[in-house]
Amino acid sequence: MNDIQTLLQAWGPGLVFVNVLLEQAGAPIPAYPLLVAAGALPSGSVWLSLVLGVLGCLLADLAWYFAGRRYGSGLLSTVCRVSLSKDSCIRQTQSLYLRVGVRILLVAKFLPGASGLSTVMAGLTRTPLRSFLLYDMLGAVIWVGSALLLGALFKDAVAQVVQWLGDYGPMGIALVLTLLAIYVLVRTVRRYTLRQAMKHVPRLSVDELLLWQNEGRDTLILDVRAEAPEGPRIRGARAVDARAPIKALEIGAWTGDIVVYCACPDEVSAAALAVRLRRAGHAGIWALSGGYDAWSSQAPDRVE
Repeated sequence: MNDIQTLLQAWGPGLVFVNVLLEQAGAPIPAYPLLVAAGALPSGSVWLSLVLGVLGCLLADLAWYFAGRRYGSGLLSTVCRVSLSKDSCIRQTQSLYLRVGVRILLVAKFLPGASGLSTVMAGLTRTPLRSFLLYDMLGAVIWVGSALLLGALFKDAVAQVVQWLGDYGPMGIALVLTLLAIYVLVRTVRRYTLRQAMKHVPRLSVDELLLWQNEGRDTLILDVRAEAPEGPRIRGARAVDARAPIKALEIGAWTGDIVVYCACPDEVSAAALAVRLRRAGHAGIWALSGGYDAWSSQAPDRVE
């Protein structure tokens, strides 16, 4: 216990800065527990932890912001590609940011997986740097400050946890790692099952869809992107919610081909809706290969 307390008292603010910087940069190293522990330190160290914690947030978030401005939706796809829930990663992040705007940065750090993605969205949507810095700094102060305040309010409880870690640290770490492994395993199995089901959904290339349109083939195009209702989309496409019940899509007794597209890695959201449509009895279901990004680059004159 004394070793842990000595370490926190000597290096607490520095550890907070490194931990926060790494977590906000994307490393799976949660910083909130350390922030709570830092809140139980003497007041001088708490204020220094607040400053360094906010600084760590700003440095990491600025990196994501400028990366989003430079690399755009390609970076968002890359970030979501490594997510255990990449089927909903982009859709949920875009939907949230488009509804709330830059103000989401005030609470994004409290939402699992939303912090880095929201800062990427800020850069992607060309949010003014001044507005980004204002809301991001306020969000960082709220996030870091809430943890430090919890540590200060429950100083005795934090001391007991520190003592427990000193006495039974290896056992506690083993328990946490076991629970984390179970969580990752469950999510991985679910993701694998979904991917297996989506393998049977045929892909349609942009050139093939263009040919169908030129031939006048009876085709219903569904756009499942979060920004579809307000933003540009494939000419003639209908914006729908990928999670809505099939009846709510108002497809009715449509007997022609149905092409679904999104803006996500491997057409995951589009393929997921295609699977549901097939199970509902619809035939001729396709997912557009490359999604909206492929279409807008190859057929920009057919975007409305």
